[in-house]
Amino acid sequence: MELAPRTSSVLRLLLLLLLGLSTGAVTARPAEEGKEVWDYVTVRKDAHMFWWLYYATNPCKNFSELPLVMWLQGGPGGSSTGFGNFEEIGPLDSDLKPRRSTWLQSASLLFVDNPVGTGFSYVNKSDAYAKDLATVASDMMVLLRTFFDCHKEFQTIPFYIFSESYGGKMAAGIGLELYKAVRQGTIRCNFAGVALGDSWISPVDSVLSWGPFLYSVSLLDDQGLVEVSQVAEDVLDAVNKGLFKEATQLWGKAEMVVEQNTDGVNFYNILTKSTPMSAVKSSLEFTQSPLVHLYQRHVRHLQQDALSQLMNGPIRKKLRIIPEDCTWGGQSASVFQNMEGDFMKPVISIVDELLEAGVNVTIYNGQLDLIVDTIGQEAWVRKLKWTGLPEFSQLKWKAVYSDPKSSETSAFIKSYKNLAFYWILRAGHMVPSDQGDMALKMMRMVTQQD
Repeated sequence: MELAPRTSSVLRLLLLLLLGLSTGAVTARPAEEGKEVWDYVTVRKDAHMFWWLYYATNPCKNFSELPLVMWLQGGPGGSSTGFGNFEEIGPLDSDLKPRRSTWLQSASLLFVDNPVGTGFSYVNKSDAYAKDLATVASDMMVLLRTFFDCHKEFQTIPFYIFSESYGGKMAAGIGLELYKAVRQGTIRCNFAGVALGDSWISPVDSVLSWGPFLYSVSLLDDQGLVEVSQVAEDVLDAVNKGLFKEATQLWGKAEMVVEQNTDGVNFYNILTKSTPMSAVKSSLEFTQSPLVHLYQRHVRHLQQDALSQLMNGPIRKKLRIIPEDCTWGGQSASVFQNMEGDFMKPVISIVDELLEAGVNVTIYNGQLDLIVDTIGQEAWVRKLKWTGLPEFSQLKWKAVYSDPKSSETSAFIKSYKNLAFYWILRAGHMVPSDQGDMALKMMRMVTQQD
């Protein structure tokens, strides 16, 4: 394990100098609003993981009075320090302007580029990539143990893992291993819960629900519903037989059938139409390599040119510790490909273990998401063996308002004991991007601040 903390006060002058901004740009936060630290941890031989911490900047409270939230991105191969930070919940947006709904006002934020090879994380040899959830979780235990040992000020602060998409699957596995590590005394932290956002917990339940969901919102006709349902059944058959690599390729085929029948619906928000590649090109790519098509859709869009230029330009210069031969996102395709056999494996049983252990589990989902639609999430929740499920299921949900002065419903919530479910309205796959105020309110509710 290697770690040598670098610290940077968030001063206007520092941002102006290191990020190369004009003096007229309104981008910096006041000096008293905290600091940032970042570094690498060598989690295995030839495997180096990058993390970036922002101390909370609440004007009325010290960071020690607020929780610590770790954010995990999806993909796998999507960068938390890039996309989650600058596109969703960090202090600055991708134009380096202050984000009004940043979570930093209510929590310290820890962004980690995982699995190794994601974002600024990197491997020295091709056999060092993670190939399954167990390795992903094991790597994170090394990072968290090192982090909390070196930052003892966070050992007693409530620590939550928030996640999105494939990050939710990783959060479940990491959460269970962290719970065990805390009980065994190998990691000293106040682990308070996991939040699974639009999460790939049971991939086959998502795929099976695509047809009915799209049909219900007039994005499939009768024939389209038949075609999507047929390929979904093929995915189910492969999963039931334990043929997970085949199931991954069939998942890619199912997405193409959806695209062809919906005139290219956006998997991340059904009200828009946006695809990474043209239908013709994607069809050609699929015949050559299913994983190329899947990578283009589920990871490449998290590294669009503007964000990539920001991370490999001004941010890289600011951080000063990125190796010369490492580019942000440069190894993400390999990260995605190495996890091929893990994509379609369900982790419902891990969520069950978390619940039975008493760990707080929050599930939240965007109303307009397709890739991990709410119907699919509800389907796997019904499969939980958790003893509190019957009582949870019988509860009526309650409306949530992000603006107390408005009568517009922002979400619905159902909560029983240590399980909560948020239905976030008017949001797609990236909830904080689409509904920043509601996402911030949800985080505050989950961390018991509202």
